[in-house]
Amino acid sequence: MSRRTTAAAAGLIALLLAILYTIGIGVTLAARLPWDLPIPVAVRIAGGVLAAVGAAFAAWVVATRRLAEVVDSSYATFVKLLRRIPVEERLGRTEPLVVAGPYRFVRHPMYTGVGGMALGIGVAVARTPALLGAALLCAWFAAVVAPYEEKELRALFGEAYDAYRRTTPRFLPIRRPRSRAR
Repeated sequence: MSRRTTAAAAGLIALLLAILYTIGIGVTLAARLPWDLPIPVAVRIAGGVLAAVGAAFAAWVVATRRLAEVVDSSYATFVKLLRRIPVEERLGRTEPLVVAGPYRFVRHPMYTGVGGMALGIGVAVARTPALLGAALLCAWFAAVVAPYEEKELRALFGEAYDAYRRTTPRFLPIRRPRSRAR
């Protein structure tokens, strides 16, 4: 994709974040929730650590793939989702199925990194709108974007993606024990 498309993708992502955090502010005000949360310092520090780990995970994605490639593929997915374009359409996506780097541990490492970063910041700053915005972002990833992207990746990569999906968790690098055959 062109630099112009990459810039449009970054703008779309920024707009989505602004909308979600504005909703967080609106819910806080409408429900008369406290602006400041009574989160203990130790938990706030843990939130900062989570934010740092999330940022490192997202940076690892960019180190594994080029930033423009990550943004462009995300943009193509969002455009297909919003315009209801069939998942089989490539829309300029030419990258192979990536299963190296952070993709060895989770299928959606950028969502894991950004979600962890957002939740960590929300806890660290102990502000209701920040935590609500982060929760909405994570819910958007889990309920809308990731399920759609999984259909898209299945359509683009077929059995190779199915095999990857069977062995790699979606967001959290936690392996579930396999059930024993009886």
